[in-house]
Amino acid sequence: MKRSLLGLPDHVARLLVVFVVFIGGAIAVRTFVIPASLKETGRHRTSTEERESAKEPKYAGASQCGTCHDAESAAKAGGYHRNVSCETCHGAAKIHADDPSTGTPPAPRTRGFCPVCHAYDPSRPTGFPQINPAIHNPLKPCIACHNPHDPKPPVIPTECTACHGEIARTKAVSPHALLPCTTCHDVPEQHRVSPRTVTATKPNTKAFCVKCHGKNSTVVEAPKIDADTHGEKYLCWDCHYPHLPEARSWTDEKL
Repeated sequence: MKRSLLGLPDHVARLLVVFVVFIGGAIAVRTFVIPASLKETGRHRTSTEERESAKEPKYAGASQCGTCHDAESAAKAGGYHRNVSCETCHGAAKIHADDPSTGTPPAPRTRGFCPVCHAYDPSRPTGFPQINPAIHNPLKPCIACHNPHDPKPPVIPTECTACHGEIARTKAVSPHALLPCTTCHDVPEQHRVSPRTVTATKPNTKAFCVKCHGKNSTVVEAPKIDADTHGEKYLCWDCHYPHLPEARSWTDEKL
């Protein structure tokens, strides 16, 4: 095997040279290229604060908007948009707040603005108002039905699918397709108005499912199990997703 001057195999020596060059280059870059303000945490933080503080402010803040727009501010304070800054929809408004005669901030009126937050997205929290813009009052601007400062729905939803569309689509192809949601959930009337503060109930014991699926249940069409041995200590939904409960009947298990 051919060996280098260092007594190492030639391929190992070449690899060592590349490694040394790489480390040397990294040290050189850190020493001569990267500014000190980026290498030292304290100096980096200080320089960042100085840079950002030197920028001219662009936002007025919701409290500043309320000094003139008291009616809108009061409606927003008690509505679903109470935690949304005015400038989220109207844009940076410090110049306008300092001198209202300089112009009026934009007020979004096109249909495409509100779906940025309210178009259906499965990653959003359950109960967050979501719509399919293609079929939800097509062609109408959102403000034709909703007051943006207090966007209550003009008609309270009567169907669970209004908010729980993904669950409804799953349930529609499951053995529970024909069961009303209220078979398993008690839904207070206020849940339809404030779904995130007043929630529907969920079964919390194995006995709930056994009412239909226990071997002594009188519900003929439901698959049956021996509740004393099936699943042992585990709850039903530890193994079965309630909205798509793939399961065999108790009689099949005995075969």
